[in-house]
Amino acid sequence: MKKHFQIIMAILIAASLVSCANEGGLKAGTATAKSMLQLIPADARGVVLINVHKALATEPAVRALKEEATKKKYDEFVAKAGIDPAKDIYFLAIASGVNPTGKGQEGAVIVNARFNKADLLSKLTGPGKGLPQETYEGITLYKGLEFNSPQKSFTVVGAVLDDSNIVLGNDKVVRNVIDVYRKKADSISKSPEMAKVLKAVNTSAVAWGAFALPPDMTKGLIERNPMLKSFQGVTGVTVSFDYADALFIAEIQSLGGTKEQNKQLADMLNGFKAMGAAAAGQGQAVMDLMNALEITSGDDHVKIYAGLGSELLDKLGKMAREKAAGMVSFGQPESKSGKAEEKKPEAQIKK
Repeated sequence: MKKHFQIIMAILIAASLVSCANEGGLKAGTATAKSMLQLIPADARGVVLINVHKALATEPAVRALKEEATKKKYDEFVAKAGIDPAKDIYFLAIASGVNPTGKGQEGAVIVNARFNKADLLSKLTGPGKGLPQETYEGITLYKGLEFNSPQKSFTVVGAVLDDSNIVLGNDKVVRNVIDVYRKKADSISKSPEMAKVLKAVNTSAVAWGAFALPPDMTKGLIERNPMLKSFQGVTGVTVSFDYADALFIAEIQSLGGTKEQNKQLADMLNGFKAMGAAAAGQGQAVMDLMNALEITSGDDHVKIYAGLGSELLDKLGKMAREKAAGMVSFGQPESKSGKAEEKKPEAQIKK
């Protein structure tokens, strides 16, 4: 009897260890997409997870990083940040405090990476930085961090949670993340609204997102645009992007609604697909993309699926670059005489 008891205990302990290993922790290198959800606040209504380590190891990414222009910018980032994304960054977890398309959105980005905490803090607090600081739940908040891009500049709050995780974002959500990290608040796994959405998404993909759509939001969209009536009943959306066997795999899924509503939505989307194929005089690549889309419906969902080969992706990328170049190369506006107007110096205009 004692021997049997020991065997049972050994099995239970082994099962427990396997379960913990599958869930992963928060340490860079052992963390998983699911374990990163332990840092997302329960009131988040949208979450995006990007497996940076996996993404940058794919053949298209490796090839892109070898291109001269990309490699130069990449090397500059590594030198400045002291972090090599391909080697050191594992996950980006993005928490959205409001619906994914709402105005006044609040959110935060959690970076799971290998880094030297002392070196990173010296970059934030070194000579000439002078960032305002505040302690919250034993963790220092760094305020006034400036991020600049060609589109806009914005200021965020940052905090180093531990040797593997950094959080950046809106002050309120950053504090919420710290509360979850300190076990003083629930994570998103305790959210009833997000439970069904998270269950439906492919968390093993290179990148994925899950969003709960409040009824008021769906109702408002339909009221503003009656053509979207087919979206009535949709309570959530999942997206996932993966790369396997030389195929880029994309999947978008709506959740909720009745079987009839979902069939109606799928029919509408297939109608748009047919229109896109009919207008594919723009090029064979567009026709191939339309043909690659599969739109189906079920009792509680509508799914859009596409598996795209590298050749088609290259064609679509080339077409996008050509169109973008055309949009910015129209030249100067013509005068009434039909010739391009010559831009006068500002001083002359004022005169």
